Amino acid sequence: MKSSILGTHTITPPKGFLSINWRELWRFRELFLVMAWRDISVRYKQTALGILWAVIQPVVTMVVFTFIFNRVGRIESGDTTPYPIFLYVGLLFWQYYSNTLTNASNSLVTHQNMLQKIYFPRLILPATGATTSLVDMAIASLILAGMMIYYKFSPPVIGLLSLPVLLLCAILASLGFGFFLAAINVKYRDVRHALPFFIQILMYVTPVIYPVKMLDKHLVIKNLMLWLNPISGVITNARAALLGQGHFDWGIMGISFLMSCVYFVVGLYYFRNTERYFADIV
Repeated sequence: MKSSILGTHTITPPKGFLSINWRELWRFRELFLVMAWRDISVRYKQTALGILWAVIQPVVTMVVFTFIFNRVGRIESGDTTPYPIFLYVGLLFWQYYSNTLTNASNSLVTHQNMLQKIYFPRLILPATGATTSLVDMAIASLILAGMMIYYKFSPPVIGLLSLPVLLLCAILASLGFGFFLAAINVKYRDVRHALPFFIQILMYVTPVIYPVKMLDKHLVIKNLMLWLNPISGVITNARAALLGQGHFDWGIMGISFLMSCVYFVVGLYYFRNTERYFADIV
C-alpha cells in the first residue's frame, strides 16, 4: 500500500494463471526503456574498443572454431555452404540465446537494492536482458552481411520474412529459462556458478558447430535435441532462411516454437508465483 497527499494507492497482485498486469507493465514502459538503454551504454563504457566488442566475440569464436572443427576435425556444413558463414549464423543466434539467459538469470541479484527499496514490475529486470542482447546481435549481424556479400549469398524472400518468427522463438526460449533461473538465483546463488558450465555443455548439444543432419543415424538423440532444445530448430532454420541452402522446415520450426512457448509459460508462472519473496531474501 502506498500513501500520498493525493490519497492511498493499494498494490494488489493480479489474478489469473500467469498473473500479468499488462496495464501496469505499460505504465512502467519508460522505466524499461531507461534500464535497457542504461545496460547498453554501461556495457561498453570506458572500453577502448566500445561496441566493437559485440563483433569481436563472435568473429574470434568463428575463426578459432573454424580452425579446430573444420580444418582439424573435418566437420563440414553438410552442403555447399562455406563452413565459416555456416558457423557464424549459428553463433549469432546461440550467443543471443546464451547472453540473454545469463543476463536475465543475474538481473534480480544485480539490482537487489532496487528490489528492496522501490516497487515496480519485477518482470522488467530479466526482460531488459533480452533487449540488450538483441542490440549486440544486430551489431554482430553487420559482419554476417559482409560475409554474405563476400560468399555471394542472397537470402530468399521467404527467408527474410521468417526472421521475425525465428527471433521471437529465440526470445521466448531464452526468457522462459531466464525467468525461471532468475527466481531461483535469488535464493540459491549456485545458479551463478552453475550457469556458465551449463551453457558451455548446452552449446555442444545444439547444432552450432555441426549440421543437425549429422545426427540422422541417431534419431532418438536428434529428436530429443529438437524437442527439448528449441534453439536447435531456430539455428537450423536460420541457416536455411538466410543462406538459402536446404529448405525451411516448418515442422521443426513448429516444434521449436511450441517448446519455446511452453518454457516461457512455465518460467513466467514460476517467476510470478515467487516474486513476492524477492525483496525479503535477495
